[in-house]
Amino acid sequence: MTENRDLNLLSDADFRSEIRAWIEANYPPELRNPPKRLHLRENWPWYQALSEKGWIAPGWPREYGGLGLSPTKQVIWTEELERHGCARLNDHGLTMLGPLLIRYGTEAQKERFLPRILSGADIWCQGYSEPGAGSDLAALRTRAERDGEEWVINGQKTWTTMANDANWIFLLVRTDTSGRKQEGISFLLVPMDAPGVTVRPILNLEMHDEFCEVFFDNVRVPLENLVGAVNKGWSMAKALLGFERLFLGSPRQAAFALARLTDLGRHLGLSDDPVFLDRLSRHHLDLEAHKALFADFLRKIERGEAVGAEISVLKIIQSELFARITEDMLAFAGPDAGLTEALDGDALNPSALYLQARPAMIYGGSNEIQRNIIAKAVLGLPG
Repeated sequence: MTENRDLNLLSDADFRSEIRAWIEANYPPELRNPPKRLHLRENWPWYQALSEKGWIAPGWPREYGGLGLSPTKQVIWTEELERHGCARLNDHGLTMLGPLLIRYGTEAQKERFLPRILSGADIWCQGYSEPGAGSDLAALRTRAERDGEEWVINGQKTWTTMANDANWIFLLVRTDTSGRKQEGISFLLVPMDAPGVTVRPILNLEMHDEFCEVFFDNVRVPLENLVGAVNKGWSMAKALLGFERLFLGSPRQAAFALARLTDLGRHLGLSDDPVFLDRLSRHHLDLEAHKALFADFLRKIERGEAVGAEISVLKIIQSELFARITEDMLAFAGPDAGLTEALDGDALNPSALYLQARPAMIYGGSNEIQRNIIAKAVLGLPG
């Protein structure tokens, strides 16, 4: 379903009021403030509700089934999702592949895949990192060789988020080894049920199988599953990383954690404590500054302006603010900080949020790597 109205024509106040009321009426109450990333079987009712409403892709252009929201309204959208404690969806297709196909895909690829992302018929995961190619992504070794009208893929991907839920994976593969390592990389779309694909979950510190290893043993896909030109995948890889860093730089995680810190203060009777209020105020100021920066990047993208390496600053600021807030949650929780269950039976789980904040500074390119990117590409410092 597509939303027929242009929601940008609403005032910001009316827009906030409408989406707040709809979320409160339609979000499954048992899914509020989940302590960990939910699997598709758990968040599917929410995916379905957003899809049927036509609100599943707020940032996509309206001609492709999105809402085409302005930057300001996208920030409001994010704030309302966090205010209500909405779970993150299986969103790699929505936030990463969809925008990439809109920019680089053939008309046939757009017609085939975009509607199925919106409906949830296709759930995607990202095949980028490998055991020897994480932050140095250009060192990837998964190979794809042409055999007649097919690509034959061999190799391994790791830390593949929610691969155990996905029915498709988008892959960076090496198709040529003769040039620089950034050259000879191509971008392929692979069904997860193709013969030769094996998924093995990895348990994290919370004993949660959010990440997986994915193995490819002579996996065959048709030539038309290539996005863009052969050996020209690095430029698309960087564009997709830009989409990822924009998404990871969204205020969502920090806003969610700050709301939980506020609730924790009430739960512990610290609402008037000067030390608690000082920390809370500092985090609020940092969050508002980050929201303004995030909106600036959204405006650049909306105007069609090129966004380069400077977008890395979003991911750095957001993830480190998320981490600082969760560190304060542990400090104020005191002896309750080590509990694995929620303090109030619902949303207050300081240890879970603290653990979620640690990898946020690593995935999507570690913050150390992001600082190196900014130093070299933005500030012109020597490598």
